[in-house]
Amino acid sequence: MAEAYIKKRPKYLDVFRIRLPLPGRLSILHRASGVGLFIMLGPLLWLFQASVTSPDSFETFREVAASPFVKLILAGLTWAYLHHFCAGIRFLLLDLHIGIDLPAARLSAWIVFAVSLILTVVLWGTLLW
Repeated sequence: MAEAYIKKRPKYLDVFRIRLPLPGRLSILHRASGVGLFIMLGPLLWLFQASVTSPDSFETFREVAASPFVKLILAGLTWAYLHHFCAGIRFLLLDLHIGIDLPAARLSAWIVFAVSLILTVVLWGTLLW
């Protein structure tokens, strides 16, 4: 008798078939960017130390930072930091019950994506010129 009341649940969860709304994707990217920044904290601190310790270590830093792969990683980390920062402000506003209705939540999610991408492009545009 108790078996009749048990809901049939999927045996596996196909993450790629779930269609999240934009605020849900923003939330997941906020968490992923935080994890990525935490994981890359060690290499970033090493790069910083290499840039300020001595003239020889600064040359090592310049050689490492000149690599296109490292530049791509640093650009991604810049976006991750800016996205995490902007999304964090959005979540603080949501905690204060500002923008919790659905249209405002969608708009603020679009704003976070746009601002983080624009700031990344502007920052890297100024760094490369």
